[in-house]
Amino acid sequence: MIAAAQAFIAEYQDVIGLAVLSVMFVGFVMERFPATVVAILGTCTFLFLGILSGKDLFSVFSNSAPVTIGAMFILSGALLRTGTLDAIASRIIARAQLHPKLALAEMFLGVYVASAFLNNTPVVVVMIPIMLKLAQALGLSAKRLLIPLSYVAILGGTTTLIGTSTNLLVASVAEDAGLNRFGIFTITPIGLVAGVVGAFAMLFIARRFLPDESPSQIALSQDHRAFLSEVRVLKDGNLVGRRVGDIPLAKRANVKLVGLKRGAALRRTGLVDEVLEADDRLVLRLELAELLSLRANRNVSIGLTAGHDNVDQEDETIVEAMIAPSHPAIGRRLIEIPFLSALRVRILGIARFRKTPGPDLPNARVQAIDRVLVTGPADQIEQMYGNPHLYGVGSTTEREFRRSKAPIAIGALIGVVMLATFNIMDIGVAAIIGVGLILVTRCIDADEAWDSIDGNVLVLIFAMLAVGLALENSGSVALVVAEMTPFLRDVPPWGLVLATYIVSVLLTEIVTNNAVAILVTPLAIAVARDLGVDPYPLVVAVMFAASASFATPIGYQTNTLVYAAGNYRFVDFFKAGIPMTLCVGAATVVAISFLM
Repeated sequence: MIAAAQAFIAEYQDVIGLAVLSVMFVGFVMERFPATVVAILGTCTFLFLGILSGKDLFSVFSNSAPVTIGAMFILSGALLRTGTLDAIASRIIARAQLHPKLALAEMFLGVYVASAFLNNTPVVVVMIPIMLKLAQALGLSAKRLLIPLSYVAILGGTTTLIGTSTNLLVASVAEDAGLNRFGIFTITPIGLVAGVVGAFAMLFIARRFLPDESPSQIALSQDHRAFLSEVRVLKDGNLVGRRVGDIPLAKRANVKLVGLKRGAALRRTGLVDEVLEADDRLVLRLELAELLSLRANRNVSIGLTAGHDNVDQEDETIVEAMIAPSHPAIGRRLIEIPFLSALRVRILGIARFRKTPGPDLPNARVQAIDRVLVTGPADQIEQMYGNPHLYGVGSTTEREFRRSKAPIAIGALIGVVMLATFNIMDIGVAAIIGVGLILVTRCIDADEAWDSIDGNVLVLIFAMLAVGLALENSGSVALVVAEMTPFLRDVPPWGLVLATYIVSVLLTEIVTNNAVAILVTPLAIAVARDLGVDPYPLVVAVMFAASASFATPIGYQTNTLVYAAGNYRFVDFFKAGIPMTLCVGAATVVAISFLM
């Protein structure tokens, strides 16, 4: 029985391989399970059938693309940790106050350039709240800007080999198939053409096809991330005598100056022109990472104590805690909260969902489910864990910015690009050396570095590489090529590019882009060789089409991010994405046909 089954599989393994692939596609589309799970199940099926051997399975781990992609994730994480992207966003917000429309154009250009060299997912994560502020400054609905933000990030990612994991993956699969190695900027001319056409298309699309209502849910959802805090200007610091609007803290995008306290008086207006004096207190609303970063500022004392001014701000345990509804201090001022007077701790800030506490930190009235950020000696913090009126006491997962390390992180990325550009070193090797540099210089801690890697992406890539190898071993790829070749024999080269692009982009809209890249690339190469034409244009067509997911929110991660943040409807992506796909696709096919 077993022998008969094995004989049947051996005879019809090419058809069986296509059947397994078809079931996998159904699984991808239905989304009952994550794409990673579907890919792993497909790999397991090929292993069970004997089409894929254990040796074949482990051979995919020698592929350099996933390692390179992981290293680029870490380099992107280092730029986030050092506040580099935050600093760029702050400059854009500052310019928006003077030239809003110009700042918007600069922001999109910045996202485009950043996405060409960084993983575009963290770029979009950082820029979503910045885009909300720009929309407010321009008097526009953020829904008119968030989808274009994702589209620009996608276009930027297609401009270089390292802009998106898909490009690296396609290049690696092509190299394994015997094609010459792609350089970092090999596809840049085509990417620039697609970017320019896409930019003009977005100007038209944003006016006619994007919703104009204000997504109030977005602004509210961002508020729970902001803490109310205040800092005291130290007499020995360099802030005394400086204008408020000139200090770096006031220029950062994730910091809002709420008020200035001098003595008993609290001012809320005309603050930027005020000259700081010793012991002035700046009331701030700021994000957690920025709040933690302030602890290293020698010019200010941050937070609130109850007579324990000797509480050290360095080398102390930091925890977040939530105020329970049973807390006896509900309705009282924060300065009166019991544990503050009983323990030698400092409250760094307080956060409230959808609202800003106030008017200042000591006088903020405590409400249930408020979050407080507290620092103090370990023995003092330990007593908070047994407080029945505090929920979820625990170390915060957020980290402070390491802005002094920013030049190293930037230099590491530039070094990786330059080494690969001039063929001094393989991109994967250069990226690993860059990771080593930022780790040893502590631009980012090791645990953060591993957290910055998207494990789902890497597992999906390895699983799909195994599936692709199984399809080749089974003869499924050869079967498809044999069936397609007669229909493509008389098609001109540009027609082959167009057909490859259409197939890839349609699959990308319903299946994850990395899976499409792995499956379609060897098929395109095999068809080109069978027809006796250059396979490079077809491979590049797969690169661009596998990333050009504009028409659905599920085809690409950045689309999914703005889909949730903007409270869009699924149909909003259809309306904007279909004309975008047509414009960018036509430009890309023409550019490939003429430039390659």
